[in-house]
Amino acid sequence: MPGKHGVPAVVLLLGLTHAALRQELSANVRLLAAARAGDQTGVTRALADGASANARNRRGETALVIALKDGRPALAKQMLDAGTDINLAAVNGITPLMAAAHGGYPEIVSLLLGKGANVGALDQLKKNAMTYAAGQGHTEIVVLLLKAGVEPNTVYAHDLTALMWAAGYGKTATVKALLAAGAKPELKDDRGKTALDIAREGKYQETVTLLEVAGKS
Repeated sequence: MPGKHGVPAVVLLLGLTHAALRQELSANVRLLAAARAGDQTGVTRALADGASANARNRRGETALVIALKDGRPALAKQMLDAGTDINLAAVNGITPLMAAAHGGYPEIVSLLLGKGANVGALDQLKKNAMTYAAGQGHTEIVVLLLKAGVEPNTVYAHDLTALMWAAGYGKTATVKALLAAGAKPELKDDRGKTALDIAREGKYQETVTLLEVAGKS
């Protein structure tokens, strides 16, 4: 059936569809660029122009993951409010929860957990939110994850526990919190080493002392 000016309606429809697609793709590019620049106003404009909150760059990172990796929790909150998929991982397996746990953003972690973030997701390194939080010594986030149901004695890659991750970096406050939650200091990794052995290797004396006392109790 002819459309306006004798052009078939289907051709007009396809033209409009392609134009809309180009506009959306352009908006997605602008959204990701604004996220990388930390430009919240630019992010707002791109979203208003039709950008998808789940748009991803060539590494598979959403604006939410980009914001968390770049240390911009306010922008991350903006993307959460925009409806970004909270479990959408990058190509390397990094999820928003992992990025927030590594970066040390308890408020964002709390929001993600409240929205149903997958606490057990693993990235390409076989690490997850708990191992990142424990290794970085983000005690408040470790506690949030424990409250969300993560078991303190869960065994991860190489038979490492969260306690071992924290001990291996001398994160004494985190070690203390894990012990209080029931973490077992006698567990061994695939090398046969306990959290105490690992702390001794790193020469983290304060952590060593704490684990020595825990081992005697």
